[in-house]
Amino acid sequence: MIYLIPSELLEGEVKPIPAYVLNAVKACQVFFVENERTARRYLKRLWKEMVVDDYEWIAIHKAETQVLDRFEKSLKAGKTVGVISEAGCPGVADPGQILVARAQQMGITVKPLVGPSSILLALMASGLNGQSFRFNGYLPIDGADRKKAILRMEEEAWKQQTTQIFIETPFRNDAIFKSLLDNCKDDTLLCLAVNITSPMEEFIRTLPIKKWKGEILPVIHKKPAIFLVGVPPANA
Repeated sequence: MIYLIPSELLEGEVKPIPAYVLNAVKACQVFFVENERTARRYLKRLWKEMVVDDYEWIAIHKAETQVLDRFEKSLKAGKTVGVISEAGCPGVADPGQILVARAQQMGITVKPLVGPSSILLALMASGLNGQSFRFNGYLPIDGADRKKAILRMEEEAWKQQTTQIFIETPFRNDAIFKSLLDNCKDDTLLCLAVNITSPMEEFIRTLPIKKWKGEILPVIHKKPAIFLVGVPPANA
């Protein structure tokens, strides 16, 4: 069996993790993780008595051939495997998806566990269309290519009433935010969701582009953020 173990969105904030996740952790013998150091610390916060060196730890990276081989061997040996993303839910915007695909090919039971997803939490709180939405991952780094991506997403949002969701490396947050303000229509809606699940610093707000331009902008540099682009509801 393979357990998809959700992790905290912000280091140290384990309250959003359901209590039953701990039972799955205790059932595992091997952990495939995006980052071994942070995964070990996270599980110790969930289970203080855990002896981390009693378990196998394999870094996923991009699920290279050798990682997939070790994954297959673990499952064929009958071991219970846990997959842990760096933040949020494994398999969603996460290299663990390749391992899950291999488990499905092998006919292994895959057990997804409930936990925080910054993508879904941001969508829930945005007020944007939750019936039709698209996750775009990361936008291009190049300025011209990024502008094209933004304009494509905005056009799709207006034509198809589809909420466009994307993320960025935290140190590029300011650049992507400026690109949105510079290139989107005044009436296009932009939701900025920062530090989701933080008890003190969580910030989620949706405004038209024209109103964002008149706001004192929040500090988002180097902070985990989700960006959502959408349009006003038809009955607004």
